[in-house]
Order: sequence, then structure tokens, then C-alpha cells
Amino acid sequence: MREATDGVQVLERLRDARVDVVVLDLSMPMMSGLEVIKQIRKEFPLVAILVLSFHSEEQYAVRVMKAGASGYLTKGSEPEELIAALRSVSKGRKYVTGTLAERLAVEVETGTDKLPHEMLSDREYEVLCLIASGLTVQEIAEKLILSVKTVSTYRTRLVHKMKMHGTAELTRYALTHGLVD
Repeated sequence: MREATDGVQVLERLRDARVDVVVLDLSMPMMSGLEVIKQIRKEFPLVAILVLSFHSEEQYAVRVMKAGASGYLTKGSEPEELIAALRSVSKGRKYVTGTLAERLAVEVETGTDKLPHEMLSDREYEVLCLIASGLTVQEIAEKLILSVKTVSTYRTRLVHKMKMHGTAELTRYALTHGLVD
């Protein structure tokens, strides 16, 4: 078992050694977990990716699965469930909890009737969640390794795309829809 401290290191480790399963956190420096998943899918299509995150399923699970993860669990999951998930994804199967299966079924069923946050890019969604969690533009820029101007542009784009009037409304929306803890 090899550990990595950030997204770039995850990819370096995968390039250096044969790996069957990656257990990945979404919150990492250098690259977001969603970016890492997409890059792993591109470079290592046969590697299974199990996301183990402190973020609730409502926040990221559907996006993670769409990005190419093999499964999603929260860090509060029981050890037995983690073992079951690892066994499943190591055999090339997907692993979803009952609640995530239901969310995915609703996603397929509803098709184009999406909520505003479901139509955002992964980066826009990430910025929305960070804004709603109370971080300043400067703090978001540092966390995502972006310029303050770029984060401000994302914020402006979010307000426009979601047809809202400012940060307070974005925050209220994110809280109402359970996008932040």
C-alpha cells in the first residue's frame, strides 16, 4: 500500500507501480479529487477508484460516479461496508449504497429536469460549495491554487448561470440543497 499527499502524487504513484485499486479522498491539494478521477480514467482505465470522503453522498457521489469512480463511501461508513466496497471494485464492479443507487436512478429518470447546481461544471460546483462554506475569494484561490481573479470570475459565472443575485443567495441555495455540511 502506498500513500500520496496530493493529486499530483497520486498520479505519479500510479505511473511508478502497478495498482489495481485506488482509495481516493476528494479533498486534496494541487488537484481536486474530481480532476484526479478523470485523469486516472484517461491514463489508467482499468484501475478501480473507490472514493472515501467526509463529504456526504448528497454533495458529491453522483458527480464522482459520472467522473468515473467505481464507488463512493463516506468516512463514517462501517468497516464492513468499506471491505465490501473494496472487494466489489477490485472485481471490476461498481459499489453504491442503497441511497446512492436511488439518487442515480432518479438522475436517469429525470434526465433534463436538473436543478441549477447539477448543470454546473465540476470546478464551478466546487467553487459554489467553498463559497457556501464561508471561505473568502482569497481563501478559495489559495485552496484551489487559482488566482483571485479566476475565482471571482467563477463566482460571477455561478450567479449568472444559477440566476441568482449574489453570494448570500448562492449560500442559501447550497445550504437548502444540502451541498455543504
